[in-house]
Formats: sequence, structure tokens, C-alpha cells
Amino acid sequence: MVKLGFIGAGVVGTALAVRLQEKGYPVVAVASRSKKSAKKLADAVVGCRACDSNQEVVDAVDIVFVTTPDDEVQGVAEELSWSTGKSVIHCSGVDSLDILEKAKAGGAQVGGFHPLQTFASVTHAINNLPGSTFAVEAEGTLSDTLKSMAQSLEGEFVVLGLGDKALYHAAAVVACNYTVTLMKMATDMWKTFGVSTEDATKALLPLLRGTINNIENVGLPDCLTGPIARGDIGTVLKHLDAMEEKAPEIVSTYREMGLQTIPIALNKGKIDLARAEELRLLLKKSETNAYVEVL
Repeated sequence: MVKLGFIGAGVVGTALAVRLQEKGYPVVAVASRSKKSAKKLADAVVGCRACDSNQEVVDAVDIVFVTTPDDEVQGVAEELSWSTGKSVIHCSGVDSLDILEKAKAGGAQVGGFHPLQTFASVTHAINNLPGSTFAVEAEGTLSDTLKSMAQSLEGEFVVLGLGDKALYHAAAVVACNYTVTLMKMATDMWKTFGVSTEDATKALLPLLRGTINNIENVGLPDCLTGPIARGDIGTVLKHLDAMEEKAPEIVSTYREMGLQTIPIALNKGKIDLARAEELRLLLKKSETNAYVEVL
């Protein structure tokens, strides 16, 4: 079995090291800017030692995972000596293989292995990692190795080509990070009628969980519900009027989200082209008093 090492002992590196070791991949070396962090990871993985330098990790293993912050990966790789028989993997969500060009020129195989998951802490990362989808960028035998790792972690994999990474990562940001933003916007609207962020979050979470359940079990586009799906122009108009009065900073986002939702409603088949156009015109209006013109 190939020996693994990690440069960077943060959340992602620790989670991967712990879980891969559990699945039979020997993790034998780790280095980090903080010796304390390296020792903490090493203590969590049987048979792993904290190294004094990054090069010591490279020399001791077959596959090196560079799990530093994204903007440090290229610099770390360029400082090291690489040779044929070594492989280096980065876990950046947005960068492609070009940031490992120096390692490739030195004879190493290069790859990307990004867990499509949200990690709020080391404990959450270790718990959430199994079952995730992993973005794989590599060629030949290294690609096969990374796919096997994903499967060992009870996950799926998606193979990315040149130029795919940025949109792959943008999609993850929309699905994950912006869901947090949307929840913040929703709870802010509840503040206008006296409900705290904490209480609003508690009230809205079952709705969010139900939505995720529908996405998983019903699928797009049929999982869409709500006024756009029904073609309920009157309800949308009331929303816009209320937001213009009490939450004007949210109106533009509500309009844009509504416009992006209309094609989903059309694909679901619950509204026709004429009603879709009425909704589009309503959501395009820039002044509240002009909304009535489309009714």
C-alpha cells in the first residue's frame, strides 16, 4: 500500500488523514507551519510522525497531500524537490493542476482531490467526510488511486477536466455558502415583526430540511413549490410591496431569485409561457407602483 503524507495540518488535512488511515491507507508523516498542529494530527493517526520540514514529508512517502490554505499551495510545492515516483495532491476547490507545474516538471505525478463538503471544525470535518463527493483531477494510475480513495471513503467522485474547476467551485458556493446568506436574509425579514434571529432560525430550519428532503427524493424540477411554481402573481406582488416598505435591501435579490426560478416552474409544467412572462415582467419592474401594470 502506498504511504501518504500531509503538508498542512488544518481541518481538511486532519479529516482526510484520519479517515484514510481508517480505510487502510498508511499516513506516516505530517508537517505544518505550526509544529503543535503537526503533532496534534500525528497523535490522531496511528503510525504518523510530525516532521521538522516539508521536504522530510516528501522524502518519506509516496503521495503527498498539500492541505495548506489554497493561496499557499503553489508556493509550498515550488519550494520542494520532487522526483519520479512521487505524487503530489492538492485539495483546493478552485485551483486546477497548473499550480503544481513545478512538481510535475520535477518528475512527480500531480492531482487534485477536493471534498465537496462543508467543514465548520475538525470534528465536523471528520464526521462529514464519509459519503461526500470528491472532485478528481489527475491522469493515469494516480487518477485511479484517487477514485479508489473516494470510494473507500464511501463517497462518489466527479472527474474534472481543464477549465472545469472554477465553475465546479462556484456551484458549491451557491449551494452551500449562499444558503447561509439566504437564511440570514429570511431571518432579517422576521426581525421586522419582532422575532429574533435565533427564534426565526429555529422556525425556518424544518422548512429548509423539508426542502432538502424534496430535492433528494423528488428531484428537480418537480420539487419546486411556492408562488412561482403556482404562477401566483398576486402573492409575489404582495411580497414585493411588503419588502419595499420594510426590507428594501432584499428586494433586488428576491427579484433575481424569482427570475431564476421561472424556468424551473416552466419545466415542472405547472405554469404556461404566458404566465411565465407575466411573472418575468412583474419581477423586472423597478418601482412598486408599476407592478400593477402587468396584472
